[in-house]
Amino acid sequence: MKTRAAVLTAPQTDWQVVEMDLDEPKDFEVVVKMKVAGLCHSDKHVKVAGGGRFPLVGGHEGAGVVERIGAGVTSVKPGDHVALSWIPSCGKCQWCRRGMGNLCDAGALMHTGELFAGGFRFHRDGEDYSSTGGVGTFAERNVVAEHSLVKIDESIPWEWASLVTCGVATGWGSVINAGKVKAGDTVAIYGVGGIGSNAVLAAVAANAGIVAVVEPVEWKRKQALLWGADLAYATAEEAHEDLWSRTYGVGMDVTVLTAGEVHADLVGAAFNLTRKGGAIVLTGVTDDFAEVSIQLSGSALTLFQKRLIGTLFGDCVPHVHVPMLLDLAMKGKIPLNDLVTNRYRLDEVNQGFDDMLSGKNIRGIIVFDD
Repeated sequence: MKTRAAVLTAPQTDWQVVEMDLDEPKDFEVVVKMKVAGLCHSDKHVKVAGGGRFPLVGGHEGAGVVERIGAGVTSVKPGDHVALSWIPSCGKCQWCRRGMGNLCDAGALMHTGELFAGGFRFHRDGEDYSSTGGVGTFAERNVVAEHSLVKIDESIPWEWASLVTCGVATGWGSVINAGKVKAGDTVAIYGVGGIGSNAVLAAVAANAGIVAVVEPVEWKRKQALLWGADLAYATAEEAHEDLWSRTYGVGMDVTVLTAGEVHADLVGAAFNLTRKGGAIVLTGVTDDFAEVSIQLSGSALTLFQKRLIGTLFGDCVPHVHVPMLLDLAMKGKIPLNDLVTNRYRLDEVNQGFDDMLSGKNIRGIIVFDD
């Protein structure tokens, strides 16, 4: 097969939209015709830091329709609508059996872009191209493993299905699953982009007593207030002074770090604002995966019994939480329509990322031609 895709040939380069050769699906693999793909900050990390095997087909958030299936595929058939999960879930390893499908052993291949059956399906000029997270959603067509697909109802908008495969699930789960926020809790969220905005929606839905956001971009602060946040601050310093006073020197029950870049100073700010026995949820990362982004007082961590929690995909299990979140959206309990700020064609992928980095987007998406 032939397909067009947005690729990176090396770190620190622009995305190129090129024609690729695409293999037929092997056993337990599926050909998906993409409808929508999301532009996520994680794709920027791959571009800047080189987190992946180059050259690569980008994109890890998206949805499409099944065109063909390989031998042994039983969960989907041609014509089915599917959400593509960069978090694979085999359902058989010890993590999946423990209900921790976001840590599935099949995820060991995420950074290499190799498919579970081995090797790569994208090729150009005789060279193998990996696919981000084993899904490569920045391609008009791709070949993915069956366990990286979640079947969805045909009534669900393509944009919603795409959003839930990363931004919505990660932000929502950071608050509900990892932070275990309950009614009356005080919550501070650092960064309200594609992931943090969903953390706000989750905290509001959980009836948190105070939902505060720290976000340098003014229009994003205003949007967070429209979604139900109680307070919005431009800096961590401003937030600390005011929230410390509002909580009578106790601090916040839960702080959630969902900024596009989470460095040591931001982790320290959240740590210092969190009460005794409270939780600091670390969701975001940095461009440099080797960077030391946590520099905290071990004594304070111990003596004040604070809990520092790392979370991948918001502790969500794809085949459980993707359908659940879409069901909530269909019932009007999560306003997913408000999350998409700009739409792009595949050839406009570089503009989409420029807009994201300049603060113009909460979530930009690529819409593919039919």
